[in-house]
Amino acid sequence: MTAIFSPRKLDSHKGDYGKVFILAGSLGMSGAAILAAKGALRTGAGLVFLGIPQILNQIVETELLEVISKPLKQTKDGCLSLRNYSFIYNFIRKIDALVLGPGLSQNRETQRLIRRLIKTVKKPLVIDADAINALVGNLSLLLSPTAKQQPAIKVITPHLGEFAHLLKIDAGEIQKKREEIAVDFARRYKLTVVLKGFRTIVTDGEGEVYINRTGNPGMATAGMGDILSGMLGALLARGFSPFKAAKAAVYLHGVAGDLAAREKGEEGMIAGDVVEKIPEAIKLNSDHSDKNQRLQR
Repeated sequence: MTAIFSPRKLDSHKGDYGKVFILAGSLGMSGAAILAAKGALRTGAGLVFLGIPQILNQIVETELLEVISKPLKQTKDGCLSLRNYSFIYNFIRKIDALVLGPGLSQNRETQRLIRRLIKTVKKPLVIDADAINALVGNLSLLLSPTAKQQPAIKVITPHLGEFAHLLKIDAGEIQKKREEIAVDFARRYKLTVVLKGFRTIVTDGEGEVYINRTGNPGMATAGMGDILSGMLGALLARGFSPFKAAKAAVYLHGVAGDLAAREKGEEGMIAGDVVEKIPEAIKLNSDHSDKNQRLQR
């Protein structure tokens, strides 16, 4: 594939490379928030803000020296509270892309917050994990209020089980017609779909389809999707179109996984191994290495 990134200008500053706001985490799920933030950082975002329940702030600030944490009001269960809506909505004006979902939980109040944000946010938005669960029975939130209104940029990143739950059909039926169903969903709701799994499918609903060839079975472990959502957020924040951002993130995520497997082996590799290989994956792409020319339909 052609190089994803252009060389950085000598007089660059962090504002040139996008501001990402990630809303993630709940009590017991700090890792999802941390991995998503690391995914965004390692994909070159200029600034990464991480909104988490207050109870997670010490963990996040200890683990992530380069991230600006935003400790937010929480429910009694340690999940994000609906009371944060006004602050989040106003803060979003200052950023370039929002990642919503990793580890947020299915707490009822948090799910209400997620749905309200999906309905009102106009910045490029990655809908992942528990944000996908919040859409079950509420798919109309993905549509613009009027036909005349330009739909906001949205990328949704379900794995097979989440997609089946969202569409209320059997996962086996989706597996038989993965591309067809993903394309139909993307077209109907005017967004980009990343249907994760073996040979991840990316489609923009306008006939463009990319089937990824990178990655390996060692990536079937917790946290991989969180990394991908952060990578996607970084690319959207840098001004990539949703389809290009999704293709690039999925491709580089898989290359990083392949590099980690080469070093650690498929059985023992973890998500943290993959996130640390993202810079090398980007460098290989920038070097136009022939062995990485694997972007194909």
